[in-house]
Amino acid sequence: MAEYQFDLLVIGSGPAGHHAAIQGAKIRKRVALVERNFAVGGVCINVGTIPSKTMRESVLYLSGYREHSIYGASYRVKEKITLQDLLFRVEPVVRHEIDVTRHQLSRNGVELVVGAATFVDQHTVRVSLPDGQTHRMITADKFVVAVGTEPTIDPKLPMDGSTVFSSDDILKVDQLPSSLTVIGGGVIGCEYASMFAALGVRVTLVDMRPKLLPFVDDEIVQALAYHMRENRVTLRLGEKVDRVEVVEDNGAKRVRITLVSGKQITSDKALCSTGRFGAVKYLDLPAAGVTTDDRGRIKVNEFYQTEAANIYAAGDVIGFPSLASTSMEQGRLAVCHAYGVSATWAPELFPYGIYTIPEISFVGRNESELTDEGIPYEIGKAQYREIARGQIVGDDIGMMKLIFHRETRDLLGVHIIGEGAAELIHIGQAALSLGGKIDYFINTVFNYPTLAECYKIAAFDGVNRL
Repeated sequence: MAEYQFDLLVIGSGPAGHHAAIQGAKIRKRVALVERNFAVGGVCINVGTIPSKTMRESVLYLSGYREHSIYGASYRVKEKITLQDLLFRVEPVVRHEIDVTRHQLSRNGVELVVGAATFVDQHTVRVSLPDGQTHRMITADKFVVAVGTEPTIDPKLPMDGSTVFSSDDILKVDQLPSSLTVIGGGVIGCEYASMFAALGVRVTLVDMRPKLLPFVDDEIVQALAYHMRENRVTLRLGEKVDRVEVVEDNGAKRVRITLVSGKQITSDKALCSTGRFGAVKYLDLPAAGVTTDDRGRIKVNEFYQTEAANIYAAGDVIGFPSLASTSMEQGRLAVCHAYGVSATWAPELFPYGIYTIPEISFVGRNESELTDEGIPYEIGKAQYREIARGQIVGDDIGMMKLIFHRETRDLLGVHIIGEGAAELIHIGQAALSLGGKIDYFINTVFNYPTLAECYKIAAFDGVNRL
């Protein structure tokens, strides 16, 4: 066997790469991690998940959104909210997460190499160092490619990073607009559309698909659409953008968007969220025998292994679901498979968290999937307004839906929209993982008053339907 500098080389320091490197170190392999930027953490920590969720908390607090049902729609913590107010808490959170990531890599003995990696062959990469003049050749037995994604930029769009911008540019936008058009109704588009709407910005969301978030349960999506409209979001679904122009209006730049149908939308700014492309342009993957699809996503098998047996890929660069939580697990599992470490995984039990306002989370199957499979099921529902905790926290729009098998009473899916959905889902996830039945929630005592009581109420509602 050839002698390599490292047992494992990980490319990319986002959630997938970070957890892959740590897993490799835990089984005592010589591990190096190559990161193109000086700040570790990838899109997740620097411009994606962490900044956007921190910003969302600022929106909910400063706008008084959580208290509107108690104190009225006019209640605000701060009357004139600026973008600087929203970003005030972002920088310290990001800085802390970068420090935590660096410390974890360091104490586990992972060598961090800053530079852009390019494959020379199946076991060698050339890393172009930050000075732009020198490079380093690194050999390794196995690789995990976890380079993430970057926004898909249509060359026809007048992207300037401020008037017309992508989600990666959100932290650079100079001021809060009074009106915003969001192009693309995926997870990122819906999250930012609902955030800006909660601040009182007039938002128009355009998407060529007939419904938002097609992978989410229909009833939950319909509830989200209803609440977005209640917050004055205009949804233009089934519409395609023809052209986007930046125009002058009384000395100020505005955006004019023309749809194929002939409709025109004029707003202060436009957020383009039309999907993301695998960040593979520097890698020269063909040199290692690895292929991608037309969106730069790397093809992998169920073990996250590419066509090159010693090269794995994980995280957003392999496509759906492109969540930080699932990416972490994919990176860990890829390394476990690479070195024959026993590990179990069940992608069908991964929880999904979508940080719209209101929040959405689900695990297991939805009604459409079960209908297509011909599985007899029943549902049980609980409304937040029915329970004391819902009244206390001021959420009278939240809802939980449990789906279970009519005959065996096995739990099949949990779907939640409302405050704390992404935390609350883990109770249902545990029950699903352990093969629990709907009766578990009926026979369990939950703390009072808590949102978790929704499980008992929804279970009683479901059993009463039988």
